[in-house]
Amino acid sequence: MKSDTFDATSYSALNVTAILCTCNRAETLEETLESLAASELPSSVLWEVLVVDNNSTDKTREVVQSFSRRYPGRFRYLFEPKPGKCHALNSAIADARGEVLAFVDDDVIVDQRWLQNLTARLLGGEWAGVAGRILPGGTVTLPPWLSWDRCVGAFRADPLSVLCARFDLGDQARELDLDHAPYGANMAFRKAVFEKYGDFRLDLGPRPKSQIRNEDVEFGRRIIKAGERLYYEPLAVVHHPVPLHRISKEFFLSWWFDYGRASIIERDERPNVIGIPWDYLSLLRRVIAISSITLRRMFAVSPDTRFFCKCMIRKETGMMVELYRRLTARKVSQPTVL
Repeated sequence: MKSDTFDATSYSALNVTAILCTCNRAETLEETLESLAASELPSSVLWEVLVVDNNSTDKTREVVQSFSRRYPGRFRYLFEPKPGKCHALNSAIADARGEVLAFVDDDVIVDQRWLQNLTARLLGGEWAGVAGRILPGGTVTLPPWLSWDRCVGAFRADPLSVLCARFDLGDQARELDLDHAPYGANMAFRKAVFEKYGDFRLDLGPRPKSQIRNEDVEFGRRIIKAGERLYYEPLAVVHHPVPLHRISKEFFLSWWFDYGRASIIERDERPNVIGIPWDYLSLLRRVIAISSITLRRMFAVSPDTRFFCKCMIRKETGMMVELYRRLTARKVSQPTVL
């Protein structure tokens, strides 16, 4: 049963708040909000959609206000002037009225029962969070140099996971682990989890002059490490478009460079090894890894293997850049001994 008749503003607290942060995507935003408006939940579940405008200069405000008029009390608009997605996310968490917070991107289409399937296990129970399924929207033909599907550590590095954040662990529900933390386009947490473990890290979300996108995965890993349990719900489905302009070697090389940087930024400080800082040893490992991958690329025959190796070199280079930056910052912060 679709429940769109109550006035959410008359309630001091709701069951669910769906959070959507956006910046200058008024056209795709309208389609996303249309799919959210069609959501089907039990009439006993009180829910809202909170749209956070992160300094848009297009018609974002007008689009959200039109939905607020069409669905009184269902859609709310919040303006966050500080540039950066995590500023918008953290403002939404503070402003949300729901006991469960669901997160979705501003360019996806959600299934009608997405919100119900994603949040049902969080409305009371043992789970702290839930990850849903992110599937590509439509079909796309990839060039030969993108035909690889390989693992990079625990990360399944198929091209669609880069192009449209595909998150698909199959048809069976399961508990998530550190190697499968949720993606921000389709995840939900109890609001109390943020109160206990903090907000999204500002240094890991996309912001001006930085496209690092690891704030969602880091938060999931953070609470799993703390002992919380996260659930994979395959019936909570959103469809993410594949932006055709991203199908370029430049985009993939840039993405992997930022992925390498993020892996170091997220990493906790580690103890020295026989008096040698861990970051120095890690920097040496990166040099060895680049040498090994470069040699492999030289002898590769297929274009997809050669390009995959090139992406891995960019990843290792990104790691080296952040390691050097961290080591430099550590030297600067150390007091001079006279």
